[in-house]
Amino acid sequence: MEQQNIIIFEPSTSEETNALKAFAKALKLKSEVKEKPHNPEFVAIIKESQKQAKEGKVTRVKKENLKEFLGL
Repeated sequence: MEQQNIIIFEPSTSEETNALKAFAKALKLKSEVKEKPHNPEFVAIIKESQKQAKEGKVTRVKKENLKEFLGL
């Protein structure tokens, strides 16, 4: 039996991902999609923000005060 090669693509957009999936399907190639995990530091920041929001530790800005709040 001939040796099988593994080729890894890293698409940077959803359009590239969809094109590669369609290409593999058209050629009846076995394919597998693995998503890259998020950076653990980023995940920790998001979880902390979600916790703060649940605890009501948020800043609310009225639409008419938005420019002032942003310093524009």
